[in-house]
Amino acid sequence: MQRTVINPKTVFNSLQYGFSQAVVVPSGRRVVLSGQVGVDAEENTVGADISTQITVALDNIEAILAEIGTNLSHVVILRIYIVDSAKNDQQEITEALLKRFPVNPPATSWVIVSGLSEPEWLVELEAEAVLPSV
Repeated sequence: MQRTVINPKTVFNSLQYGFSQAVVVPSGRRVVLSGQVGVDAEENTVGADISTQITVALDNIEAILAEIGTNLSHVVILRIYIVDSAKNDQQEITEALLKRFPVNPPATSWVIVSGLSEPEWLVELEAEAVLPSV
């Protein structure tokens, strides 16, 4: 799939945080994933810290994409919901994004929320991917 990331010099350098300002996708099949949190296959919350939870949420996204024969390179946008109590831990999110998306990262939105469905959850990620047309 051809995709072009857009990071103009006239806006802040988002690449240092692990995301692009925009992603242009000329065509393809759109895949929208449900929000993923730091839980395992048995629905157990994994870790009490944002670093562990975002790592597991990204692992879950990777597993879902692998099930349809693709990977993180096709993700074009992430929406990251961070609970207010963890808003000062955003560096861990940056580190996770830089590790998973070292080149041509997706666009993202980072949103501070009062809470998620379970009180122990600190972060939730929604992802959209665009797969090559068949």
